[in-house]
Amino acid sequence: MNKYLFWGFALMVAVAVTACDAEKGKTCRIHGVVEDARLNDKQIFLVPLENNTAEAVDSVYIKDGKFEFVTDTCHMAQIIMDYHYRDGVQRLLVVTEPGDLNVRIGRVSSASGTLGNDSLEVWKSITEQHSREVGTLRQAAREIAETDTVKANLLMAQADSVHQTYKRRTRQLAANLKEGALHDFLKSLYPTSYPKRMPDGSVVTVYDE
Repeated sequence: MNKYLFWGFALMVAVAVTACDAEKGKTCRIHGVVEDARLNDKQIFLVPLENNTAEAVDSVYIKDGKFEFVTDTCHMAQIIMDYHYRDGVQRLLVVTEPGDLNVRIGRVSSASGTLGNDSLEVWKSITEQHSREVGTLRQAAREIAETDTVKANLLMAQADSVHQTYKRRTRQLAANLKEGALHDFLKSLYPTSYPKRMPDGSVVTVYDE
C-alpha cells in the first residue's frame, strides 16, 4: 500500500464520519454471492462483533449461490459460514451501515457498495500487507538467529518499525472518522493508553505512543 493510496483512504473515510449516525433507522441490505456450489442450501450467519448473543445473530440459507441479510442496526459484524463448512471460506468483516452492500464469500471474501465498507476493504489491504512484511522479516530473523545475531536483530527492528507505522496509520484512520462503528473498532485495536496492574496491586495508566 503506497502512501498516496493510504492518504486517499484517509480522506475517503473522513467523508463517511457520520454514515451510521446520520441515517439511523435506515436499512442495510447485504446482497451476497457464494463462490463454492457445495455451499448451496447451507446456513450463513451475520454475527455482531459485540453483543453477539444468540438473539443478535442472524442467519439465512444460501440459495442458488446467493443470500441476503437486512438489518437496521449499524455495527461491526462478521459474515461466517456454518462451522461445518468454513474450511477454505474466509469470514468477512463488514459495517452494517445504511445502503446496499455487495459481498462475495469465498477463499478471499470481499465487500463493496457503501463508503464505510469500501474504506474498510482498503484498511484490510493495508493490514494484509503489514502482516506479510512483518512475517517475512521475523521469519528471516529466526532463520539466521544462531549464525548472525547482528543481522537478525536488525531484521527484528525493521519488523517493529513496520508494525509501529501500521499502528500509527490505524490510529489516524480512527481519528479521521471521529465517531461511528468503524471508528470505535479501529480505535480499540491500538489504544494510546491502557490500565496496567502492578505487582503491588496498584493500577497505573500506561501510554503507548
